[in-house]
Amino acid sequence: MMDDERHTGGCQCGAVRYAFSGEPIDPHICHCRMCQKAFGGLFAPLAGVTLTALEWTRGQPALYRSSNIAERGFCAACGTPLSFRYLDSDMINVSIGSLDHPAEVKPGRQYGMESRLPWIAELAGLPGTVTEDDLPADLNAKKASAQHPDHD
Repeated sequence: MMDDERHTGGCQCGAVRYAFSGEPIDPHICHCRMCQKAFGGLFAPLAGVTLTALEWTRGQPALYRSSNIAERGFCAACGTPLSFRYLDSDMINVSIGSLDHPAEVKPGRQYGMESRLPWIAELAGLPGTVTEDDLPADLNAKKASAQHPDHD
């Protein structure tokens, strides 16, 4: 990716959107217990950007101070986790899953290994299906997504 490439992202409902230019810094996943709880998941996939490079283009995230040194941004309307920031830092991390093109940002490091679930490495070997195959045909026909598209 070129340094001047613009990345965009936002929450599931579209109330909060953001953009930044340049390569994400230190894309990683964090297994710490706070990140597991904040994302409601097994880990938090995050990528850094300088505060000055990040622009909230629609709405503003709600903030939760998860400790005395950090805050997390999320959409107050739909709950999508959007950011993590150490209060004394000029960097902010955006959630890789909230990017419009998350496949372009590959994590290169893991943090919080003390809380990594012991069976994480086995996930890639589990059998799987595509979403459409998991629903009966009549339910698939009725399905209408309320999710904001991955673009403005």
